[in-house]
Amino acid sequence: MDTKLNPARDDLPLMANTSHILVKHYVLDLDVDFDNHIFEGTIVLFCESVNKLKRWSSSSEEPCPVDSCRDLEFGSTTPCHASVTSTRPFSSKVKYNEFTICGEGETDTSEKDGNLNNQEQTSGTKCCFDARSPGSQDFLLVLDCCDLSVLKVEEVDVSAVLGIERFTKSLQLTAGPEELRNHIVHQLVTLSADHWREQLDYYARCSQAPGCGELLFATDSLSLQIRKTGAQTAAGFPHAIRIWYRTTPQGGSVTWTSDQTGSLHRLPLLRLCLSSFAARLALGEPQLQQRGQPVQRQAGHARGSLRWHYYVTIPMPASTFTVAVGSWAEIKPEACSSSDVATERAFPPAEADFRDACVCNHMEYPCRFQDVSATTQDIIPHRVFAPVCFKDVCQKTLLPLISPCLSAAHSILGTHPFSRLDVVIVPANFSSLGMASPHLFFLSQSTLTGGSHLCGTRLCHEIAHSWFGLAIGALDWTEEWLSEGFATHLEDVFWTEAQQLSPLEAQEQCELRACLRWLRLQDEVHNSAEEVQVLRPNKEKTGLVTDSGASLVKHGLNPEKTFMQVHYLKGYFLLQFLAKRFGDATYFSFLRKFVQKFHGQLILSQDFLQMLLENIPEEKRLELSVENILQDWLESSGIPKPLQRELQAGTECRLARQVDAEVAKWIRLNQKRRKRTRKAKEELFEKLLPDQLVLLLERLLEEKTLHPRTLQILQQTYHLPKQDAEVRHRWCELIIKHRFIAAYGQVESFLLGDQAMGIYLYGELMVGEDPRQQQLARKCFELTKEWMDRASAQVVAEMLF
Repeated sequence: MDTKLNPARDDLPLMANTSHILVKHYVLDLDVDFDNHIFEGTIVLFCESVNKLKRWSSSSEEPCPVDSCRDLEFGSTTPCHASVTSTRPFSSKVKYNEFTICGEGETDTSEKDGNLNNQEQTSGTKCCFDARSPGSQDFLLVLDCCDLSVLKVEEVDVSAVLGIERFTKSLQLTAGPEELRNHIVHQLVTLSADHWREQLDYYARCSQAPGCGELLFATDSLSLQIRKTGAQTAAGFPHAIRIWYRTTPQGGSVTWTSDQTGSLHRLPLLRLCLSSFAARLALGEPQLQQRGQPVQRQAGHARGSLRWHYYVTIPMPASTFTVAVGSWAEIKPEACSSSDVATERAFPPAEADFRDACVCNHMEYPCRFQDVSATTQDIIPHRVFAPVCFKDVCQKTLLPLISPCLSAAHSILGTHPFSRLDVVIVPANFSSLGMASPHLFFLSQSTLTGGSHLCGTRLCHEIAHSWFGLAIGALDWTEEWLSEGFATHLEDVFWTEAQQLSPLEAQEQCELRACLRWLRLQDEVHNSAEEVQVLRPNKEKTGLVTDSGASLVKHGLNPEKTFMQVHYLKGYFLLQFLAKRFGDATYFSFLRKFVQKFHGQLILSQDFLQMLLENIPEEKRLELSVENILQDWLESSGIPKPLQRELQAGTECRLARQVDAEVAKWIRLNQKRRKRTRKAKEELFEKLLPDQLVLLLERLLEEKTLHPRTLQILQQTYHLPKQDAEVRHRWCELIIKHRFIAAYGQVESFLLGDQAMGIYLYGELMVGEDPRQQQLARKCFELTKEWMDRASAQVVAEMLF
């Protein structure tokens, strides 16, 4: 590892000293300023140092209190935090596996005293210092963050909270005020799950306690560094701190946009150690659509503002914390009274409701897997929020799908990890088809058009993330296949179950989708650099961190990686390979056991693979080992060797063969049009499923020339402008390739209205060097660039200019 890292490189440096201190709970208290596009307020962190916690390994036999959780994502709106193994102060010698950060063009000041005053640090100059420099013996708390203006950092005087004496009974009378405050926080964060209500109440009260002294801090391009003079160890560092900060309107941490009748604010992915949290937001007319209740306006907040409160008792990676602020209507089923709509319980079940439904291996919290009533709840309460203009389509398409998809997921994996669900339809410029966070899913508008297929499959994908990605996360973010590969694999399983298909129909649909993914994987491998095709690029070093806990996310700053699907596809094919090898009954029985054992924890690939092989009969796992699976599937670029040895996906697929027959008809028709044979017999075309239409259009993309009249008949035959976004995307590719001028308006509509997928079309418009197509691309970009997702805008700009 380099002794100095440049954030402009493709690898994302994570500087948080996660081997020294953990955040156990955090409280956000923010004001939303729609006029100035700013979030401003505080975050209070309740921390615990290593000597208060037991170390663990995710593959060990002891319960795991998640000490090793990592801050893994770039672009956080709250300061990201840390985790623990050693309480020693930083050494004055820089070891081979320790490093400092300097921004591009900045001067390394590591030889200077790091105790900068706050005036210097908040003057707008990026500061950079090395806490390991000679004479700097104070413990340094490092938080990963980006594009924040930090105003003040202070210690919180939790000892001033009324009734806090109950946490000080075991403390010796000789303890000083610093020791007293840290002791209170320790007692608070270690309360048992039976006292979660009381704990949450004290967290809220402590977060409002007064400050008892400002702390020194400095910022650079990717981190916030905090110290207290005289505190030389993590144990002696304040365990309750308050950070005053605001976001920047143009920063990468926050995206503001407007669309249809409302506005969206998205707090993009950030990752702390696993911790519970509470959030309070004050805003004007728009309301927070993350489960909460309005509370009275408090002093210091704008007149007429609403205060919304939200909390989570389950320790979660903060990459999963997402908030949507805007104007949406709750969409209810037609002719359905409010009393008929499923409603959430105001609180998780009472302590007496918990039974020994399963033995959990995670840190203690009120867990649904231990709640007998939750284990049998196949459909959790849910709501849908959308702009009013989408009311009808949500009622007809989305609402009828949620219950069967939730029930299907429960039938496969068992207990839903979360007790409720809100689904929010987000504006057209949202950068993906969906995103999952605890209790809240974002779905793109693009999923609502053209029938239920795309909406259902995407909903199933996000539901699968409740288990893989949320309840079970990747310890090392380079292993994102553990989230996306599983969700891609399970979306097919859930969707066929939700449709109540016969076993033969389910098999045929899954085979057809495997055929499509095989084509996409081949294309992805052919058109991407080899190094970004590897799912486990750090190999045997995956999950390892420096002595301080810092690490690198391989290719974490590469904007193109955001739009790659290789971790979805190769992960999917690995799981499909294992399911076929062991049989569905054996494989899904194991998967339920795996979820029971590892929910509430962060894992590495070998945790999954080792448990799988241990639970599979020996005769079914011949020639399989953790090592060769890692090497063949996760640590190599290109098509995995076992997949190469199998017949190409779709060879024996009836639905794919049916498409091949239809393609032959269109080729014959096109040849007749080229020869101007008017009296030729018209072809009769079969009705096709949405996935078959996608495959048909991909096959026709292989043709060198298609006559305009052929394309016109193709459009009319399948009503292509009214199909779902996946079909329309392939249709737009055909329009561009064959310069079907009469349909250029459909390409423009797709680029403006389906931005989650349209980015790929900009390259197609530019590569043919057709002036009219290039003008269309630039026109659409000019109309959307102001509100386009930043990573998307960067990639498109590189294509166009």
